[in-house]
Amino acid sequence: MVSLSHALPAVPTVVARSPGYWSGVFTRLSRDKLAMAALAILVLIVLMAILAPYLAPADPAKATMLRRLKPIGTPGYPLGGDELGRDMLSRLIYGSRLSLIMGVTPVPVAFVIGTILGVTAGYAGGFLNTVIMRTADVFFAFPSVLLAVALSGALGAGLLNAMVALTIVFIPPVTRIAEAVTTQVRNLDYVEAARTSGAGAAKIIRIHVLPNVLGPVFVYATSLISVSMILAAGLSFLGLGVRPPEAEWGLMLNTLRTAIYTQPMVAALPGIMIFITSISFNTLSDGLRSAMDVKA
Repeated sequence: MVSLSHALPAVPTVVARSPGYWSGVFTRLSRDKLAMAALAILVLIVLMAILAPYLAPADPAKATMLRRLKPIGTPGYPLGGDELGRDMLSRLIYGSRLSLIMGVTPVPVAFVIGTILGVTAGYAGGFLNTVIMRTADVFFAFPSVLLAVALSGALGAGLLNAMVALTIVFIPPVTRIAEAVTTQVRNLDYVEAARTSGAGAAKIIRIHVLPNVLGPVFVYATSLISVSMILAAGLSFLGLGVRPPEAEWGLMLNTLRTAIYTQPMVAALPGIMIFITSISFNTLSDGLRSAMDVKA
């Protein structure tokens, strides 16, 4: 299952995190050169996806057998040609679109749903907590890769179904983190004081609980993006995600796997893009988590 090793820092003992706290977070993050380098890489990848029609030198779907498996450096094909003679550079640029959509989208959706479930379970406690958390535990019984493959297989191949499957995979760990933080926060003195003063549950959650819960859960959710990128590519590689002839890095790895012995560098390019993107997300998440630690 998805690892919880990127768990939250110690729960703060303040009523709410002030603007000064977040200013300090961004200041510390900006001083982390590794995190800033990762952020710069991600910005470039996102811009590449947005500006793909202007950056791609050729039509990513145009095939010609005369250019089949051309090596890197071929005139007109700077990164070579794929198994159908399509320009690899253009396909990598266009592939960033579906790869980012498929890899990133499930995480914010899981963040919203998981946070709602976790805060509800943590604040309400009792029977409702048992129902929500024991249901989440059922999903923890399966490794994340196996669960994603099983759900995608049950739903059927396709971009939307793959994203739904990945969202379901990430909801339980987010729910667990949100529930753990909420359980700690609800027992703090200022929450008890608000409850004693007659404040309703909705008001207490909005004013006192969420400000302390959203930060740690958000940091944990960002660490899931790198996992999501790899799982999304894996689903496409297995034929459970994006379908041909669309350009997507995982699918490109699948179609080029037979060329690993004839043009290994060309075949490795989609994998290199997946690695760079996922490690950048992971590095940025680590930097953000360190920046949010008030002892940093």
